[in-house]
Amino acid sequence: MIYSKITGTGSYLPEKILSNLDLEKMFETTDEWITTRTGIKERHIVSAHQYTSDLAVEASKQAIEASGIKSNKIDLIIVATTTPDKIFPSTACIVQTKLGLSLCPAFDIQAVCSGFVYALSVADNFIKTGAAKCVLVIGADTMSRITDYSDRSNAILWGDGGGAVILEASDQPGILSTHIHADGSYEKLLHVPSGVSHQKGKSTIEMQGNQVFKIAVNTLDSIVDETLEMNQLDKSDIDWLVPHQANIRILEATAKKLNMSMDRVIVTIDRHGNTSAASIPLALDTAIREHKIKRGETLLMEAFGGGFTWGSALIKY
Repeated sequence: MIYSKITGTGSYLPEKILSNLDLEKMFETTDEWITTRTGIKERHIVSAHQYTSDLAVEASKQAIEASGIKSNKIDLIIVATTTPDKIFPSTACIVQTKLGLSLCPAFDIQAVCSGFVYALSVADNFIKTGAAKCVLVIGADTMSRITDYSDRSNAILWGDGGGAVILEASDQPGILSTHIHADGSYEKLLHVPSGVSHQKGKSTIEMQGNQVFKIAVNTLDSIVDETLEMNQLDKSDIDWLVPHQANIRILEATAKKLNMSMDRVIVTIDRHGNTSAASIPLALDTAIREHKIKRGETLLMEAFGGGFTWGSALIKY
């Protein structure tokens, strides 16, 4: 049987830091208020001349180096992003050129905060069918570019960053299963009203926070059950939860569902806020480089985002 296995990880955060103390100077809020409600202490913000592709490239370089492969071995590039450099070409094509690669297919996936799990699912199926053997899977977003910094409830959440993994064909278990879902009927609870063909309303994020929170917690509960049942596993079989870094209260609720100590949950939201599609690969890379996650352990990734979209991936690392 062909499996797809993560052989390298990488991540990148822009140099500029926007701390809670900085936000105190911008509008009425406090570090304590933000930290208590979100778990966020700071977020990284791109410079005027930095783009989503730049974050993706830096994360990719780390992942390629960690995997030990030659970059020309990559035969597919998938970028999960909500904030592409341009309308077209895809950010994946731009990343391909910046990495000095050519000819391999490259495309973007847009599932907002669930984007990386969606991309991982697609890459896994490419490998399982033999259509690809080595896939560069990236999650990268410059959420600051679509954040309204006059909206206190929104501005405190978002940050910029990139994360990447190298996924290779293997005869050893790697990705055990992926599960992706969507329900577009919730569109207006979390969205950017204006777009390319619908040029009405704001071009920044609008969110009904309380409603999103409730639905996210319930939805993630159900996908945990779905993932465990599919693989005939008990909650105790999960070594690490690697969740989308949206809100510390959502992370705590999912950990409670798994009867898991927060010591077994990878939490990086305090360092970079909600970086959308980048947050899971950022958290994964951080945990691996800090020697928390080790080879042979079982990881559960899960995410929830605008759409609504949600998904999970069960992985033997």
